[in-house]
Amino acid sequence: MEPCLLYSVTDGIATVMIHNPAKRNAMTYDMWRELPPLLDKLTVDPHVRALVLTGDGDTFCAGADIGSLIERGEEAQGLAVSAEEALATFPKPTLAAVRGYCVGGGCQLATACDLRFATDDSAFGITPAKLGIVYPASSTARLVSLVGPATAKQLLFSAELINAQRAHLRGLVDEVFAPEDFDHEVARFARVLASRSQLTQAAAKEFVAGPVDPERTAYWTEQARTSDDTVEGVTAFLEHRAPRFSWTLPAS
Repeated sequence: MEPCLLYSVTDGIATVMIHNPAKRNAMTYDMWRELPPLLDKLTVDPHVRALVLTGDGDTFCAGADIGSLIERGEEAQGLAVSAEEALATFPKPTLAAVRGYCVGGGCQLATACDLRFATDDSAFGITPAKLGIVYPASSTARLVSLVGPATAKQLLFSAELINAQRAHLRGLVDEVFAPEDFDHEVARFARVLASRSQLTQAAAKEFVAGPVDPERTAYWTEQARTSDDTVEGVTAFLEHRAPRFSWTLPAS
C-alpha cells in the first residue's frame, strides 16, 4: 500500500492513521495535502463525535518525508502548516495517540491536537535545526502555548529528543501509559469524549483558542438556548442514566 492516511469511524470515534511504515510514518507531500479535505469530511459527518490521530504500528510519525522537502521546498512546508491548522481548528475533540517516535512534522500534528496520550517508551523531538529549516511561526506559537518559552527554545535550539516522562513533565504530553495498557486507555477516553455534549465541547474549544468576540459569545448562547442538550443533561442526571446528547455542528 502506498503512503496514505487511513481512517475509520466506529461508535462516534473517527480514527485517522498515518500510514507510511517503510519510513516510520513520515508524512509525504500527498499526505499533507490529503489531511485538510479528510478533516472537512469528518467535520460534517454527524456520526463523528471525536477524532483519534495515530500512526501505523509502533511509530506515530517520524516527521516530514525529506524527499518531499527537497523536491517541493517551501510548497511542502506550506502544505504542512495548512494541514496542522486544519487539525487545530477541527471543531470536535482530537486526541493524538503516540507510540514510538513523534518527531518534526509528527510533533506538529500532535501539538495541533487537543490532547496527547503516549506510551512510556515514546520519544518527542522538533528537529528543523538539524536541517537548517525555519520552524513555522504558527507551529512555534502553538508549542510555546503548551510548554512555555524556555522548553520551546530547548526543543527548537537543540533538536534533541526527549522521552515521554520529560514530555509529560513539560506539558507536551497529557497522559503516559505502559504499552500494554495504551490501546485500552485511548479507547476508553475516546469513548468518554464521544459521550459528552458536542455543544459544550465545540464552544469550549473555541473559547480556549481565543480571542472570542461578542458575536461568537452571542452565537454560542443562542445555540445553548435552542438546543436540547441542557435539558437532556439535567434530566439524565436526575434519572441516574447516561445522557443522550443530540446537538451537532450546524451545516456550514
